[in-house]
Amino acid sequence: MTLSLGIDTGGTYTDAVIHDEIRGVIAKAKALTTRHDLAEGIGAAMDAVLREAATAGGDIGLVSISTTLATNALVEGQGGRIALAMIGFSESDLDKAGLRGALGGDPVFFMPGGHDAQGRGAELDTSEFEMSLAETAETVSAFAVAGYFAVRNPEHEIAVSELIRARTGLPVTASHELTGKLDGPRRALTTVLNARLISMIDRLIAATESRMEAHDIAAPLMVVRGDSSLVSAGFARQRPIETILSGPAASLVGALHLAGTQSAIVSDIGGTTTDIAVLDEGRPRIDPLGATVGGHRTMVDAVAMSTFGLGGDSEVAIDEQGGGPKIALGPRRLVPLSLLAAQFGEPVLAALDRQIRATHPDRHEGRFAMRAGVPDRLAAGLSRSEAELYARISGKPQPLTAILKANAEQATLGRLAARGLVLISGFTPSDAQHVAGRYSHWNADAAKAGATLFARRKDRFGDPVAPDAATLSERVVERLIRLSAERVLETALGEDGLDGAALATSPLAARALDGKSGIARFALTLDRPLVGLGAGAGAYYPQAGALLGTPAVVPDHADVANAVGAVVGQVRVSVSAEIAQPAEGRYEVTGAEIAGAIGRVYSSQEAALEAAENACRDAAEAKAAAAGAGAVQVSVRRDIRSAMVENREQLVSAVVTATASGRPASAL
Repeated sequence: MTLSLGIDTGGTYTDAVIHDEIRGVIAKAKALTTRHDLAEGIGAAMDAVLREAATAGGDIGLVSISTTLATNALVEGQGGRIALAMIGFSESDLDKAGLRGALGGDPVFFMPGGHDAQGRGAELDTSEFEMSLAETAETVSAFAVAGYFAVRNPEHEIAVSELIRARTGLPVTASHELTGKLDGPRRALTTVLNARLISMIDRLIAATESRMEAHDIAAPLMVVRGDSSLVSAGFARQRPIETILSGPAASLVGALHLAGTQSAIVSDIGGTTTDIAVLDEGRPRIDPLGATVGGHRTMVDAVAMSTFGLGGDSEVAIDEQGGGPKIALGPRRLVPLSLLAAQFGEPVLAALDRQIRATHPDRHEGRFAMRAGVPDRLAAGLSRSEAELYARISGKPQPLTAILKANAEQATLGRLAARGLVLISGFTPSDAQHVAGRYSHWNADAAKAGATLFARRKDRFGDPVAPDAATLSERVVERLIRLSAERVLETALGEDGLDGAALATSPLAARALDGKSGIARFALTLDRPLVGLGAGAGAYYPQAGALLGTPAVVPDHADVANAVGAVVGQVRVSVSAEIAQPAEGRYEVTGAEIAGAIGRVYSSQEAALEAAENACRDAAEAKAAAAGAGAVQVSVRRDIRSAMVENREQLVSAVVTATASGRPASAL
């Protein structure tokens, strides 16, 4: 009997399952994700599931983890401070692909060098960069390196990366390690985001490894990538950007395994985000343009997934735009008040009670803040105002009414939260479900207090937002159901090639979702069922499916679908090379991952293609082994484009791609 342990670390919960290849899920457990020390939450989930399965650590042959931490960080604008080294680029390139916005105030350095389209290099000059390197290293957590046409020849990126490692000892990400695609600014953007996430994913993997050791689990540790494939922990440590949409990708694999349906719209609601994808004939579509998360279009291969800042822990606010005030949700995640009180007890309840009894309401009532418990080095580079506010915040929850001295500091607090340094707590849909009596796992008294405080807020007309806590809570739940239906509709319309964002909120769609009657009647339906996943799926998706006129399926173990998907997937990696014809009778092979084949000249197209195939096949097999695969199978695909020029066929472009796949190597 081969047992696998699947773990999914989300923004709120860490899930664990024990899976048997024949019997399926034999045990499952949940624990709160402990962001200050991920090992606590992972350890609690692991302890509980091993106990439930009556299984010893030595019986586990494989451990695999998926996570939404990277996705959540990009959606919420979080991540460590980094420095970007750009080789052969100009400052105007920062205005492309959203690169300047992604950098924010992080340092960037330009240096001469880089290559042309054929891989021929200019002279690299790092002298000015070296003068600033030591000082910069004291204020950042990692470096990103991007070179002009590095996908054709990565030698300058490699040289600068080695220089940084030798001088600073900090993690370095080079763009050619992440993608072989052209578009330098977008490649640089992907590298920046990867560097931001390194410390976060490293902490996750280290936490898992420490708990595995405590349980005497000697199995390989795998991580789910955004394209739903598995890679080794060491591989993921170097390329954390590839774990964006890891959790959603695992949920798709889990949905196939659990729901038994080959075609469906799969919607996975978590604490921070809702992730929606379409399954056709048992396979998710891979986004050919790269994953888009948090407004960033990356060059990471990932399932075609729509990710929205909408979840059970979404921030509840009042939208005063349009006709009248209405409930707004997300995209920021808050720690639910019911959860905060469950963790910290009486001080939270007492503070809420004082605010309810206060003669003059405060705009910050019902909100708390506390440090996230991340390492101090991640707080490097704070402005003076940020550092002063951060110093006033402790590791235990404090009311915002006691922390903030001026309204301007609310924006400062938001920046600290965006850096992942501070957690903010307030009223959320999870709290609303506690008030309604549908949830009972946290502290309902704190949820009701938060709802009471929120309900008495005044809208622009001077009226209370809601007459009481119960009414407010029902409106919040109804709003989440409605927004969930709109997001599913938006995704479906987008898959049909339409402007889903505009059409899903159009007056006609609203009329259909509202079920309004009239001379002209509108109704919606989908051509496939809606599969709801996540701990809150049963509370929202049956009603959302009814609004959309389609059956909603919430399968058994839907609450741990990500963890199931983490252990039933395969390792799958690809390596590509390009063949160019710069002159008659001259063919050249280029590719960042087949350095040994670069620079050789072939006299025929077929000879160049065969050399590229052999190089890609060897590189893919080695990459799959490094990614943790056991026995692998390799398939090779040629994509050749040619044109007739003066009655002779001329090569326009040729790409050879080798894909190696196989199940992870098991310890048993």
